[in-house]
Amino acid sequence: MSPYFESYLTVGAFAALGAVLVLAMLGVAAVLRPAKPSKTKNMTYECGVDPVGSGWSQTYVRYYVFGLLFVIFDVEAVFIFPWAIQAEQLGVFGLVAMILFMLTLLEGLAYAVKKGVLKWV
Repeated sequence: MSPYFESYLTVGAFAALGAVLVLAMLGVAAVLRPAKPSKTKNMTYECGVDPVGSGWSQTYVRYYVFGLLFVIFDVEAVFIFPWAIQAEQLGVFGLVAMILFMLTLLEGLAYAVKKGVLKWV
């Protein structure tokens, strides 16, 4: 076997050992834990207040869009920081690629503004 695949074999062995240990600990916990269910233990608990009424409530899609925009611009930061560290070595090609990336994100932001997604009212 080549040394290249031997390193993968080591990683696989450690992953398998980790999975076996997790399963063993879960098994030990299942055997040793006390199990005395009661009505009070099975009741839903939320902030010390007994739940009243149904748990269904409608949420606005707008909040989902805000979360999605946050994730998009958070991912942008994940790409910009390494680029900033290696900007000198990447040269003009790296600069042009990052400008195109930022323009693509700005286009998405402009589209969201145009559609009125970012209005709070």
